[in-house]
Amino acid sequence: MEFEQLLSPGVSLGGNILRAVILLLAGWVTARLLSSLSKRLSDTLISSHHKILLAKAVFWGVLILFLISSLHQLGFKLGVLLGTAGIVSVALGFAAQTSASNLISGLFVLSEESFKIGDTISVAGTTGEVLSIDLLSVKLRTYDNIFIRIPNETIIKSEVRNISRFPIRRYDLVVGIAYRSDINLAREVLLQVASRNPLCLDNPEPLVIMQGFNTSSIDIQFAIWAAQENFLALRNSMFEEVKTAFDAAGIEIPYPHMTFYTGADCAPLPLQIVSGNSGDSVQDS
Repeated sequence: MEFEQLLSPGVSLGGNILRAVILLLAGWVTARLLSSLSKRLSDTLISSHHKILLAKAVFWGVLILFLISSLHQLGFKLGVLLGTAGIVSVALGFAAQTSASNLISGLFVLSEESFKIGDTISVAGTTGEVLSIDLLSVKLRTYDNIFIRIPNETIIKSEVRNISRFPIRRYDLVVGIAYRSDINLAREVLLQVASRNPLCLDNPEPLVIMQGFNTSSIDIQFAIWAAQENFLALRNSMFEEVKTAFDAAGIEIPYPHMTFYTGADCAPLPLQIVSGNSGDSVQDS
């Protein structure tokens, strides 16, 4: 299609360029003002990421309207332009199926509201703070300050864990005690550790749950609750406090060990003791 076919007949292109440019600049300024105004007006009505999307929609919507008006001032045939844009849109749709899938997935992400800007989420093996929720992707900042972009299609297909959704959070510390240790004493010591720690909540109350008999120890799950902002501090302090309290009470946290039993009908295993000083060895059978 030749360029002259896009112009209306009898229109001088040079005479309207200045008017079109002024109209386009005015549209950009108006779009910025209306976008900022939409943010302020919707401050108490919708969530923060919805405000961002609304502001973007207002900005581009107003700017496109002024752009169309500028093209009209230049004498372009809008019907021909719209027809050409339709053909281009179809071609782009076939060439950008992944983007279309992310766009549709983004609508579901926004409608579900499983998380919002500022939440800490874990998805597809990545954990971080939500920086933005856009139509094509979700942007995260990890704990080690790395920016990660996750496509919305991945968000829809994956399990999403919102770590900061609720005000309190439980930490489960699994500790093993030796078989000869007193289980009741271990339970009392753990509950005392929880009662002395100011970061540990009384409601819900701490729990001591027997996990089972392991090869070298009796495993105990120590479940304690903390406020969301104190979770990491409580988790770090528990290791030291439980170890110190167990040592004071004479409760052993055993190393992994293995017992060999050959049976009554088998000969004893040969035993060889090697001296660390002289290097001499003593063999026993």
